[in-house]
Amino acid sequence: MIKPPTPSPWPFQQGRGLRTFYRTVTLDIHHSHSYISVVAAISMLIGVFAGRTTGKSEKQMEDYIIKIFRDSSLAKETFVNENLHKIAEVVAVITTALKAGNKILLFGNGGSAADAQHLAAEFVNRFLIERPPLPAIALSTDTSVITSIGNDYDFSEIFSKQIRALGHEGDVAWGMSTSGRSSNVLKGLQTAKKMGLVTLSITGRDGGEMAAVADYWLNVSFPSTPRIQEVHITLGHVICELVDYKLFQRPDLS
Repeated sequence: MIKPPTPSPWPFQQGRGLRTFYRTVTLDIHHSHSYISVVAAISMLIGVFAGRTTGKSEKQMEDYIIKIFRDSSLAKETFVNENLHKIAEVVAVITTALKAGNKILLFGNGGSAADAQHLAAEFVNRFLIERPPLPAIALSTDTSVITSIGNDYDFSEIFSKQIRALGHEGDVAWGMSTSGRSSNVLKGLQTAKKMGLVTLSITGRDGGEMAAVADYWLNVSFPSTPRIQEVHITLGHVICELVDYKLFQRPDLS
């Protein structure tokens, strides 16, 4: 049996490159007449690169996670600084509408549709405290209504027709769009305003056409759609919590 030679110091341990590694492996094959040293070399090479790549990729992944959370925090902080007074106004308006026996109609597309359903559930069921249910309807939930309107008329009508059927003067029409350019949300707000509903636009980026149509406009001036959505649902939770507070814990709070 041919005894394999003692492995020579591999070039990657010495900071040399692939060409040197190739030459070293070739010499070992020639001298040892065995693939054992080659297998050892390749194993070492894989280990070295795997270690370097894994460590680097893990660090990059962790840095990226931190960046996402920082961006989310920045988006929220910027939004509050730009809209603090308007948020308080919106809370007061919604509280007044609910006190008067009116309801909230929430609507949007995609993630905003999910937010509408989420927030309607918080009002109808409860948020943080035990209290009577509050009237709120998400216009994105009835698939038969939505598909019949979309099929017989146009997708841009799916919210406006529901508002015409369900809305009354003094109700709150709460439309959400990360771009501010969703035609069906825009048309829903326009219809609501004509009917005497209080209209609220919650948007992102520059607010789009929805910035000009509503009585109250809250905008997340941030370029990333996921970060805008995160601010929207946080805002929704803030409104739910403060409406509860004003209605049931501190009705005297102005």
